[in-house]
Amino acid sequence: MTPPDLGNATPPGRDLKRRFLWLGLAMVGGLVVLALQLYRLQIIRGEEYAAKSVANFVKEVRLRADRGVIKDARGTILVDSRPSFDAFLTPAFCTDCSEKVIPKLAELLGWDAEQRQKVEDQVRVARRNAPFQPFPVRIDLSWDEMDRLNARRDVLDGVEVVPVPHRNYRTETVLSHVLGYMNEINQDELERLNADGAKYALGDYIGRRGLERYFESYLRGVDGVRKEVVNARGKTIDDLNDKLGENSVVQPQAGSNLVLSIDMRLQEEAERIFPGVAGAVVAIDVNTGFIKALVSRPGFDPNLLTGRVTPAQMAAMSRDPLQPMINRVAAAHYSPGSTFKVITQLAAFKAGAFKPETAINCPGGYKLGARTWRCHKESGHGPMNAKQAMQFSCDTWFFKVADTLGLDPIAEMGQALGLGSPTGIGVLGEVLGIMPTTEYHDRVSPGGYTKGMALNSAIGQGDDNVTPLQLAGVYAAIANGGTLYKPQLVQRIEDLEGRVVKAYTPEVVRTVEMNPAHLKVIIDGLVSVTNEVGGTAFRASQTYKDKMKDIVVAGKTGTTQVVAIGAVRLKKHQMSFFTRDHAWFAGFAPADKPEIAVVVLNEHGGSGGVDAAPTGMAVLAKYFELRQLDESSPPPRSNQPYVMNLPPAPKLEDVMLTRGGPAAGTPNAAQH
Repeated sequence: MTPPDLGNATPPGRDLKRRFLWLGLAMVGGLVVLALQLYRLQIIRGEEYAAKSVANFVKEVRLRADRGVIKDARGTILVDSRPSFDAFLTPAFCTDCSEKVIPKLAELLGWDAEQRQKVEDQVRVARRNAPFQPFPVRIDLSWDEMDRLNARRDVLDGVEVVPVPHRNYRTETVLSHVLGYMNEINQDELERLNADGAKYALGDYIGRRGLERYFESYLRGVDGVRKEVVNARGKTIDDLNDKLGENSVVQPQAGSNLVLSIDMRLQEEAERIFPGVAGAVVAIDVNTGFIKALVSRPGFDPNLLTGRVTPAQMAAMSRDPLQPMINRVAAAHYSPGSTFKVITQLAAFKAGAFKPETAINCPGGYKLGARTWRCHKESGHGPMNAKQAMQFSCDTWFFKVADTLGLDPIAEMGQALGLGSPTGIGVLGEVLGIMPTTEYHDRVSPGGYTKGMALNSAIGQGDDNVTPLQLAGVYAAIANGGTLYKPQLVQRIEDLEGRVVKAYTPEVVRTVEMNPAHLKVIIDGLVSVTNEVGGTAFRASQTYKDKMKDIVVAGKTGTTQVVAIGAVRLKKHQMSFFTRDHAWFAGFAPADKPEIAVVVLNEHGGSGGVDAAPTGMAVLAKYFELRQLDESSPPPRSNQPYVMNLPPAPKLEDVMLTRGGPAAGTPNAAQH
C-alpha cells in the first residue's frame, strides 16, 4: 500500500485562515453596503421614507376651541364665529410636494406666483420644524373650491379639507376700531409666544387691534386633541382607530366672552344721526368712566381683513384720503377750539386774577403788541363777564386771561385733566396729544415761546391738540366735580355658562381740586350755551327740547381752523372739503346731577353749532329715553345675534364741494 503524497498539500491551519479571511471580507463588504443603504435611507431620503414607514402612525388632530363671543351691555352678540372650511397641508404626508401637489393646488385654487411661492416657503420651514403639523394653505373655501379639491384628492397627498370656525363681525364697519380683527400669526410671534407657554401653530390666526388683540388670551380658549391612526399618505385607518380608546380625545375649552359697556341702541343712534364722513362720537358715564357709545368714522370691515383680503383691496384702503384704519377717537388728535375754554376759565379762577363777575370789553379783537387777535364776532361782543364769555364764546375774554396769566397756568390745568398724556384705555392705540407749555415752545418752535402762543392756546388753537377721548374725560371730570376716570369698554369677562371670570370696576386716575363756586360758574356758562338765546348750541337744543323734557344740558361748541383765515371769511359751501373747519361739541347732562358726557368731532364738518351740536343733543336725548324705558321695564339680557339696521354712512364724494353756490341744505351762517 502506497502512502499519500503530502508534499504539495495545503496545511489544514492555512486553509482555515484563508476561509476566515474571505468570511471577514464578506462581512465587511456587507457592513459597507448596509451603511451605504442606511445613509441613503436615513440621510439622503430620510424624510420621505420616514413618512412612508409609519403605516400605523398615530396623528394628533387639533380640535379647535371656540373663540369667545363679544357682546354689548345688554347681551346682544356683536362678534361670534361661523362655520367654514379650510384647506390644510401636512408636509410629512405630501409626496412630490413641490413637483406635483403645490402646482395642482395652484391650478385648482387660482394662485398667482406670489401665493404659490409663499406656500412653498411654508412647506420648507414646516419640514424642518414641524413636518407632521398641518398648516392652512387656503382659508374659507368657497363651495366651488371645495368641490375641485375633493374631486382631485387622489393627487393631493397630504392635503385635507377641515371645518374651522371663522370670526364673524356682525356690526360690519360699525365699532370696527373697537372690535379689531384677526390675521395669521407670523414666525417671530409663533416662536416668542410659544416660548412663553402658548400653543400656537403655523397658520393660526391671532387678534389684531382693539378687543381682539387686547383680550386675546381670554378669547382664544384652549384647543383639544384627537388621536387618529393614519397610513403613510395621511389617510385615516378606521379599523385601528377603534382600538385607541377613550383617552384618544381631549375636548377643547371654549374661550371666555366679553361683555362691553356699549349699548348698541345708543350706538345705533350715534351712528345714524352723525352727519360726518369723518370724525368721532364718544358717550361716557361721568361717574364711572365706562363708555356707552363710540363712533370712529370712517371704519373698515373686520370680516374683510380677517378673511381673504386681496392686494388690490389693501391698496385701495391705503390710498383712501380719509384713512379708515385710523381710530379717530384716540389715535388722532385735533385742536379742540372753543371746547377748550372751560380749562382756560378754570385756570383763570384758580390763579385768582379773574372773578366770575370780571368784565372784559370785546371790540371784536384783542391787541397784543403790533398785532390784533380777532374774535370770531368781528363786530365785537361788548362787555363780557365769565358766564357771558362762555355763552357767546367770546374769544377776547380768553385772550385777556392768556395775556394776564401766560401759558403755563393754563397748560397746568389742562395736564391735570389728562391732556398731553394717554387716558390708559389700553384697548385702543392712543396718541398723547399736545398740551403746550413755554418749555415746549422753547424746544420745538422757531424762535422759542412768545406771548401770542398763549393767546392761541387759551381758545384751543395753536399747538393745542387733544383726542376726542381725552376731551370726553375733561368734560366728565368737570361734570362730576373733579374726578378723572380711566375710560373703559369692558364691564366683565364671562365663561361659556355666563359665570363672571373677571369684573371691571371704575378706576380713578386722579382727583383735580376745583372750587365748587368756580365750577358752578363754569357749568352755568355751559348751560347758557345750550339753553339761552345767543348760546352757540341753543338752536340745536331746541330741536330736542320736547324729547329732553326737564333734562338740562350743559355744553360747549367749537370750530377749529384747518387753514389760516384770509381777509374775507369764506362760508362752508365755498371751501373744498379738506380746507373746512372741524366742528366740535362737548357736553353733559343733567347739568345739576350729571350722568353722561358726550363729545362730537365732525372732521371738516364746518361749525360746531350747526354740524356737531345736533348730534350731541340727539345722543343725550336717546340716552335718557333708553334710561326711562329700562327703568319702567328692565330688558332681559338678549343673548341674540346683532342684526345691522343702519343706513349707509355718508361718502366723501357726497360732500367734496368746491367753491361756488351753496349746496342744498347748507346754512347761510356758521355758528361758533
